[in-house]
Amino acid sequence: QVPLVESGGGSVQAGDSLRLTCPAPTFINGEEYYCLGWFRQIAAGQSTVVATLDKYGTTTYVDSVQGRFTISRDKVKNTLDLQMINLKPEDTGIYYCAGGGTPCGTTWRAYNVHKWGRGTHVTVSS
Repeated sequence: QVPLVESGGGSVQAGDSLRLTCPAPTFINGEEYYCLGWFRQIAAGQSTVVATLDKYGTTTYVDSVQGRFTISRDKVKNTLDLQMINLKPEDTGIYYCAGGGTPCGTTWRAYNVHKWGRGTHVTVSS
């Protein structure tokens, strides 16, 4: 199975943009997860959800990224993407792509996740 290795992270200035990408998480047999999303881990803290996309195409975002981040699924390239614009220092962290079950939304927790990416660092300087 394709390892989930995120790409697109880096060190940028406030106001810049980044696009994170990972192979879309699936079950071993290729079946789609009900929920796909991106988590962010700050320092040594817990990972918290940033954005989710369910199998019906419904997207959700935490308030802090609403209007700046866009989660999407490229079914041709079979990737899960997170477009981030107008980045702020508080967006700094390790970003993980993830796949799992319900509930899909801002209440999605780490224990709902079945498959994780390896993480990519995003650093935003003021």
